[in-house]
Amino acid sequence: MNTKPTLKKITPSFGSSIIAVQKTKKRKRSDAFWHFHPEVEMVYVNKGKGRRHIGNHLSYFNNSQLILIGSNLPHNGFTDRLTSKGKETLVQFHPQFLGDALNALPEMKNILQLLERAKKGVLFKPEIKKIVGPKIEKLPKYEGIKRVTKLLEILELLALTNDYTLLNENGYVFETQPQDTNKIDKIYKYVNKNFQNHITLDQIAEEVSLTVPAFCRYFKKITGKTFTQFVNEYRVFYATKLLTESQSSITDICFECGFNNFSHFNKVFNEVVGKSASKYRSEIKSMVQS
Repeated sequence: MNTKPTLKKITPSFGSSIIAVQKTKKRKRSDAFWHFHPEVEMVYVNKGKGRRHIGNHLSYFNNSQLILIGSNLPHNGFTDRLTSKGKETLVQFHPQFLGDALNALPEMKNILQLLERAKKGVLFKPEIKKIVGPKIEKLPKYEGIKRVTKLLEILELLALTNDYTLLNENGYVFETQPQDTNKIDKIYKYVNKNFQNHITLDQIAEEVSLTVPAFCRYFKKITGKTFTQFVNEYRVFYATKLLTESQSSITDICFECGFNNFSHFNKVFNEVVGKSASKYRSEIKSMVQS
């Protein structure tokens, strides 16, 4: 399984801006890779079990789940096993699929706020899941404008509920605008390929044809953080993956992630995840064993 988050290209069928598909079989392991994409993703599992890996959050579910994942938030495949009559419904759409004119309508305010929350990953609780889940399962049956209106109905219900938890509340947020997409993609791909090594500002600035001062201003404006902060967070996300899926020592993981100082790794990990790497690993082990 690929352990680096990969940019995934999503292409709706001709004449549609919304992907809505239903699966009744266990996801192939090759399909469950860590990835990100500009599209918002909604996942509803009615009967099944698996784990959620969204940004720096990892947890398990044993019955059903409804989650909403915002643009460019790294995540993994979710269903390890579907039980009898189990279904996983996946819905993907670009946050700007309605265009600026419709998004500017006051009636869209609640939904736009929901999409903003989704950048941190939203897990919906049983009460709203019971209401919205069946509606999501019907979405693949609709086509054209009917699918759009039904999706808006679902999003409005989710926007108005307080029955949810933010999964990645203090973690990764990556802001982009449509005009920034190519430049941001270049930066992200470069970091994805080179984060295990030292990346200088000269190298990354040259990659997007900017001077170092111009790059630093641009990156801070787009992401709200310095490039060094971003790379360190990226390395920490990779570390959470290794802490969960490998038997390597924490010291080895520190260096494999691109950190060259163990105490610095511990400090950054604690800042990003809110706990030490050893505590994170022990909590994951206890979840798996419970």
